[in-house]
Amino acid sequence: MKILYLTDLYYNAKGRKYFEEDLYITEKLKEDFDIVLCHPKNSQSFEKDADLIIFRNTGPVTGFKKTYQQFVERVKSDNLKTFNEFTGKADMCGKQYLLDLTLKNYPVIPTVESVENLGLIGECEKYVIKPKDGADSIGLEFIDKEELLKRNLQNTLIQPEVDFEYEVSFYFINDELEYALYAPDKEKRWELEKYDFTKNDKDFALKFIEWNSIENGIQRVDACRTKDGELLLVELEDLNPYLSILELDEKTRKKFMNDFIDALKKI
Repeated sequence: MKILYLTDLYYNAKGRKYFEEDLYITEKLKEDFDIVLCHPKNSQSFEKDADLIIFRNTGPVTGFKKTYQQFVERVKSDNLKTFNEFTGKADMCGKQYLLDLTLKNYPVIPTVESVENLGLIGECEKYVIKPKDGADSIGLEFIDKEELLKRNLQNTLIQPEVDFEYEVSFYFINDELEYALYAPDKEKRWELEKYDFTKNDKDFALKFIEWNSIENGIQRVDACRTKDGELLLVELEDLNPYLSILELDEKTRKKFMNDFIDALKKI
């Protein structure tokens, strides 16, 4: 199988080393597949020669929005096989899903897009606002209600500031939970440690995987643990989730790569 692996080895992500993760993954994949790497901006001429396209650590697609949209159009028009497959309803399509899941009463941080709907959030001292099509905390602000009412909130999401204990991420291949990591210090989001999840934790994460209905792909369910012990969804990354794979213990990392390779072979 010939794989076209899309990444940006030069993207500078705060607290993360995209290039190290992708070089590790591709080093392992080349034992089973013929593989080439390139940036999505340069992928078009190679796409029809590949049996499968893997979309990985490219950084936020807002940085090459037109190129990304054209790529997705070709995936559909040319029936390109991709991993992840481009059927996701979460970050793959922006942040609309947070609004939708709020209205469906899923366990998410309550999210609205207008001050007229603040009742769905309830009173709080501070609010979080961020672009509806944003990523990687770009454009995120913490403001009080007085400032909120002055703002032009077009294409903006509004959430309450949540006082949480820690953030935790659940990593899936297809619908199988592979591992979980958490940040014990909430001020250091990417200093992660192994998280021993419970059945309730797994059931929480699976709600969003089942809602999203991606058959082939890697997804990361990001959540926060509130002071009351409840888990709330922060983000469902279904496009190109960073895996923190080099922070895993050898056994977990090896199992993940074996399951990843098996999933690719079944496509």
